[in-house]
Amino acid sequence: MEQTQTSINIQPPNGPIRVLCLDDEPGVLKVLKRTLRMSGMQVAVFECGELALKALSDDEFEVIISDMRMPEMDGVEFLTKARQVSPQSQRVLLSGYADMDSTIAAINEGGIHNFLQKPWQNETLVHIIKDAAEKYRLKQYTQALQAEISKQNEQLKILNGNLEELVEKRTTQIRTVLRQLETANKREQDEHRATVELLYNFINANPYIDAGMAKQIAQLCGSVAHELGLSERVVQLTRMAGYLSQVGLLAMDPALYNQPIENLSPQQRKLFFTHPATAQLMLMPAQHLSDVGEAIYHQFEKYNGQGIPKGLKGKDIPIGAHILAAVRDYVEHLLKNKDAKSEQRTHALEMIKMYSGSFYHPKVVSALEVAVQSDAQGAEQVGSLNIINAQALEPGMELGLAIHSHKGIMLLPKGHVFTPATIAKLQQLESQKPTPFRILIKT
Repeated sequence: MEQTQTSINIQPPNGPIRVLCLDDEPGVLKVLKRTLRMSGMQVAVFECGELALKALSDDEFEVIISDMRMPEMDGVEFLTKARQVSPQSQRVLLSGYADMDSTIAAINEGGIHNFLQKPWQNETLVHIIKDAAEKYRLKQYTQALQAEISKQNEQLKILNGNLEELVEKRTTQIRTVLRQLETANKREQDEHRATVELLYNFINANPYIDAGMAKQIAQLCGSVAHELGLSERVVQLTRMAGYLSQVGLLAMDPALYNQPIENLSPQQRKLFFTHPATAQLMLMPAQHLSDVGEAIYHQFEKYNGQGIPKGLKGKDIPIGAHILAAVRDYVEHLLKNKDAKSEQRTHALEMIKMYSGSFYHPKVVSALEVAVQSDAQGAEQVGSLNIINAQALEPGMELGLAIHSHKGIMLLPKGHVFTPATIAKLQQLESQKPTPFRILIKT
């Protein structure tokens, strides 16, 4: 849309004052012309009223000066006609002492604005003309302003109408785009979930990789990311990185990961720590998981820059990698410690806090401490869940905890909303089991 000019650029009239003088005496006209020109005015003089009226219709004069007594057309008649031809011009009458009655007639009929008695004083004449010209210009300026304001008001009405139409159109467009984004986002989330679940099933099926540990890491990664105030998208991606943090091991000889890392030779250990790079390569075809791959690839970087593979430091390390590093090591310490659960958490957390600012990002460590305490307080709380079997399922029920097969393969994720199709499939699988499923449903 073309931009509408809203400022007013009308300037007050300026330049020399234009004066028309009418008198049947050439000597008077000569004096008037000389006096007014010396004051910087433009002067047109006429001895004939008809010629003066024609000049008024052809040109613009701010002030009209007319003598009262003239043979062919007196001052009253001339100024009356001049008022019709140029109504905005200021009219000044020159009269003698004996012309008072005619002067009054000129005021009533000719609409004169001022009059001078002969003989006049030049200073008074110039002052009256300047004052008259100022009134003329003020009227012209006021009319120009009013015309411009009226014009802009009309433009504003049109603009407002166009704006309302444009806003309605843009609103419709935005709503359409938002619906498309919601659909695309839902599709992207489904793609994320399907890819992660597929790879997690491979991890679960491998007897040498602890899928339970991956699950713990994933859930805690999500809690830490949420505690840091990250967006829901980053929270989900960080949780996915936790699930798949060990997926690169699937491409390696089990001898590298079926025993503690401290038991490996230097060469084996070096090879073991390439599994994040392998994971990133495995995830590369899934472009929607590029951020997940980055977090996994840099999970062994250290906050102080002494980690691998790139020796990145501080904020140069992706936030997902910062979170994954602290959570992974916390869970590993947790699983190695055989004390009571509360002591396990305390000991594992102290190990992480010991290296805050060197190995781990201080803010991530603080968020981990809060997340661990929250998880401890909410652990094993299932008051809002019902446990049923597959035969009792109904469409619309929401799964409170993921369902796995007897081999540990995930069948349905937490949060799945049951449909007739998934219920029928689960009931079919349950009929092949010696015992029914124990399905936790949100109430």
